[in-house]
Amino acid sequence: MTELLNTLYVQTPGTSLHLDGDTVRVYHPEQTGRRLLPLTRVDHLVLFTGVTITDDLLLRCADDGRSVSWLTGMGRFRARVVGPTSGNPLLRQAQHRAVDNHDHRIKIAKAMVAGKIHNSRQVLLRAGRDTSGHRQTALRASAELIAQRLELLKSAENIDSVIGTEGIAAHDYFAALPYLVTDKQWRGTGRTKRPPTDPVNCLLSFLYGMLRVAVHGALEQVGLDPYIGFLHATRPAKPALALDLMEEFRPLLADRLAFTLLNRRELSADDFELLPNGAYRLTETGRKNTLNAWQTARRRAWPHAQLNREIEGAVLPLVQARLLARHLRGDLATYRPWTVN
Repeated sequence: MTELLNTLYVQTPGTSLHLDGDTVRVYHPEQTGRRLLPLTRVDHLVLFTGVTITDDLLLRCADDGRSVSWLTGMGRFRARVVGPTSGNPLLRQAQHRAVDNHDHRIKIAKAMVAGKIHNSRQVLLRAGRDTSGHRQTALRASAELIAQRLELLKSAENIDSVIGTEGIAAHDYFAALPYLVTDKQWRGTGRTKRPPTDPVNCLLSFLYGMLRVAVHGALEQVGLDPYIGFLHATRPAKPALALDLMEEFRPLLADRLAFTLLNRRELSADDFELLPNGAYRLTETGRKNTLNAWQTARRRAWPHAQLNREIEGAVLPLVQARLLARHLRGDLATYRPWTVN
């Protein structure tokens, strides 16, 4: 059990969560002692495979507006339960109108992809400043290539072109993975997702799962519809807007943390396990270590140019969700993604 920034992560298989008055009682048959956590301290529960929750606690969370998410051991999103839909229906109407307006949709989608490409370039440049020789040359070349994709994005005239440009930029970025993860015990030659076939991609997928939960919750809190997106296609059970808004955060909030954990050997080979299907996943200890690192990283303050102040990583998704809402309501002329220099 790990509590951080009002989110309770429970990952040990066999653990059950119960309602005990106004508290969560955490029970595991192999652990002694009575563990209680006041509900007032928790805004969100994240449960991994093998963790159960009683009906009375689940219903209490729904009544209080406290969301509950389920993830696999690899961090892949499985399900989410929330109470009655909140927020201003007029905002959701404005969101739906913007998606149906070709020009408006393109502008927002371009902004989100531009934010991702810009921040990906910053990851490459930062890594290049910390090294020398062939590795530095390769990282700087990748950063320059990424910059060219920003120019390509400007000329995109439809959603397919925007998606295509994002895909090209992502391919260029992950082609530099061997230079971003330098410890030779980790092999990472590119991005593999379903399943992740090496520890590097395993860690990236897990952190993306954490980020998705945070962004989805931020959108619901603001009153936007997480399932109606601008970049990703709208499909049943697919939180398209959550996937959209994640893009600008992936490089700095997830990728950079993964590279740091591996390069500084804060995770070891014992924190990963190889499954019979060739996929890697974090062990229980590996997940605990990664969640603790995620906690620390989310407390870091990042510069926010539009607000002219520093914002904690944990709050950034909520800030951007609010800025998007203000734009859709007409209070801001454009949506500007979060970027750093």
